[in-house]
Amino acid sequence: MKFRNALVAATMLALPLAANAQPVTGLYVGAGVGPDFQLNTQVKNLQYNAGAFGGLSTSGNEKYSTGFAGLASLGWGFGNGLRAEIEGDYRQTRGNGYTGFTRFGGFNGGGTQQKYGPMANVLYDFVDLTPVVQPYVGVGAGVQYVNDQNNHAYNTNSFTVAGTTYGPGALQVASNGTKAVFAYQAIVGAALPIAAIPGLALTAEYRFLGTAGNRSESAVYTVANSTHPGSVQYGPTFDNAVLFGARYNFGVAPPPAAPIAAPVPASPVSRSYLVFFDWDKAVLTDRARQIVSEAAANSTKVQYTRLEVNGYTDTSGTAKYNQGLSVRRAQAVAAELVKDGVPKSAISIQGFGETHLLVQTGPNVREPQNRRVEIIIK
Repeated sequence: MKFRNALVAATMLALPLAANAQPVTGLYVGAGVGPDFQLNTQVKNLQYNAGAFGGLSTSGNEKYSTGFAGLASLGWGFGNGLRAEIEGDYRQTRGNGYTGFTRFGGFNGGGTQQKYGPMANVLYDFVDLTPVVQPYVGVGAGVQYVNDQNNHAYNTNSFTVAGTTYGPGALQVASNGTKAVFAYQAIVGAALPIAAIPGLALTAEYRFLGTAGNRSESAVYTVANSTHPGSVQYGPTFDNAVLFGARYNFGVAPPPAAPIAAPVPASPVSRSYLVFFDWDKAVLTDRARQIVSEAAANSTKVQYTRLEVNGYTDTSGTAKYNQGLSVRRAQAVAAELVKDGVPKSAISIQGFGETHLLVQTGPNVREPQNRRVEIIIK
C-alpha cells in the first residue's frame, strides 16, 4: 500500500513534465536507492566441542532493523519492450535481537550485515498499457557477498546445564565473516519519461532478493569467562526493497520544433482543409479552431453531400496507440464543426493512425506535418 501511494504521488507531481512513454532502445544506465526490509534469518548449529556444554547445538532466528539498499545498472533495450542489464547492488542492515534459543532463556544482540555483488537481469516494459507511465517486470540472478560484522549474541535469562546454573550474559557468541552465495531476485516497477530531457525517466520499483543455501562462519564462544573456538551456521536471507531512481537511455533524439502550421486557403471554392496538432495531443489550438470555422463557413457556399473528417498521426509511439489517437483527433474536429453549425449527420469520421503519411518518414519519428486532420467537403 505504501509503495502504491508513493508511486501515485510521484506520478502526479511529475506528470506536467512527463513525455510519451517509448520502448527503451539501445544503451541505457540506471540507479536507485531506498529502504531495505530484511526478513528474519535462521541461525542454526551454534556449536563448539569443549567445556561443560559438550557438543552444543541449538537454533533460532535473527531479526533485523530497516536498512538501506542502492544499485547501479548498465543495460540494452531491444526496442520491443525487452531489456537486458547487469547490475551492481549494495544493502546494509543491522541485527535487532533474536527469537528462539529457548534452551538458554532467549538471546539478544545483533551486528551489521552487508550484501553486495553483481546481478544479471531480464526485464520487460509494457509500452502499450498507458501513454505516459511505463510499468515493467523483471527477474535476475547472480552472486551476493554476505558480510557479517561484529555479530554477537548473549543469553538474557539464567539457564542450567550439567547441574550448573549460568546467569544472564554468561554465554556469549561473536562471529565475523564473508561468504559468496547464489542470489535471485524479482522486480516490479514503473518509469516516468521526462519531456524536458529526452531519454531520461524517473523510476520507482519493488525488489525481492533471496540468497540460496547455508553459510558457516567461525565464532568465538565465551562461557563464564572461558573462551572456545566454534562456528555458527546461517540460513538463506530474504530482502524486500523499495527503490526510487532514474534511468537514462542514450541516443534518444529530442523532438523537432513544431513549425507554424500554414493556413489552408479559405476561398469559397476550397474543398479540403488541414488542421495540425501538437505531438501526442488531440486538443485544438486557436489556429486550428480558425481553420475549422473557415471550413464550416465555406461548406455553406457550395453544394455538398457530406464532410469527411480523417485523422492521422506521425510514426512515434505504437501503431495501436496511434490508431486511437487519430480517431480522437478526428472526433475533436468533428465536434468543433458541429459547434460551428455543420449538421452532425453530414459528418463522417475516420482514423488512419500512422498510415497515409503526408511526409514520408521511418518508424518512431515525430513529424509535425503528419499530425493532422483533413476536412474534405464532398
